[in-house]
Amino acid sequence: MKAVVKYAFGSGNVELRNVPEPSPSQDEVKIEVKAAGICGSDLHIYDGDIKLLMRTPVIMGHEFSGIISEVGSSVTKFKPGERVSCETSMQVCGLCISCRTGNYNVCAQKRLIGYWFNGAFAKYCVVPSRLVHRLPDNVSFIGGALCEPLMCCVNGVLEKTIISPGDTVVIAGPGAIGLLSLQMVKAKGGFVILCGTMADKNRLELGKKLGADIIINVEEQNPWETVSGLTNGEGCDIFLECSGSPSAVRMGLNLVRRGGQYTQIGLSGHPFEIDYDLIAYKELSVKGTLGQRWTSWRQGMKLLEKGVIKTEELVSDVLPLSMWYEGFEKMRRKEGLKIILNPQEC
Repeated sequence: MKAVVKYAFGSGNVELRNVPEPSPSQDEVKIEVKAAGICGSDLHIYDGDIKLLMRTPVIMGHEFSGIISEVGSSVTKFKPGERVSCETSMQVCGLCISCRTGNYNVCAQKRLIGYWFNGAFAKYCVVPSRLVHRLPDNVSFIGGALCEPLMCCVNGVLEKTIISPGDTVVIAGPGAIGLLSLQMVKAKGGFVILCGTMADKNRLELGKKLGADIIINVEEQNPWETVSGLTNGEGCDIFLECSGSPSAVRMGLNLVRRGGQYTQIGLSGHPFEIDYDLIAYKELSVKGTLGQRWTSWRQGMKLLEKGVIKTEELVSDVLPLSMWYEGFEKMRRKEGLKIILNPQEC
């Protein structure tokens, strides 16, 4: 079968290759991948600057949905024909504080699908049955390919950040993560100001349709003037950084009010300078968030089932697997929004 393979460390070193079709072991399921999303971290893998454990060669791709085609001999909770998505933490140590407290998503020894274990940019992939989650009937395969990023947002926005009705929340970055986070904040009763750049014009407009109360192009408008006017000069209650942009991080530390919350969801891929003293001077509650865990999936699947969160609306392109590079470059140039690969079309 064809697969997108990162075959060596460093920048680039990715190509479409012929690889053997996998078979499930006794506790695994084999999934026929129907849709696989390109993630910002896939670009970091391509560029060679991801800070998570990796090995090569490895089939990339960790955001996906599909149909179970085969189950291992000891699997009893799933059967062929079921529509599913799955978690990414295929292997954790099970012994560290993070694992023992249910926070295995930040285990230092975590090994992920698409990084260490073969992922979903292929016609088939195999995963442990414990990672699998059934798709709600009202969610398509295309929409289901966004389950994994959705659950990352559940972890960051609903599990790590305290949002109360009426809170003024600024979100930086109207990409898929920002637009999923926006919908969660609105579900919690927050007032959302969504920020982007000139390149994000269409994404900002989609954000408005999805519930953003105000959209701001930071290259044309001063975000502080808007936030200050709405909060009597105090600043926003919460800032969600979803872009990984150093300038957005700096903006957030300035926009959030004294005693407010700052949550870092986006990844920049490299170090940069900030005014760290602002955290002390403003007594900010600062949290980072990475990936997701079982509780995130449980809550996120309920939101999808009840129609609270829309995912398919974020998909701008569906490309055959053979056009993976074009998809990567479209994402890098911010052309479109969420780009999906169809491994059944090579």
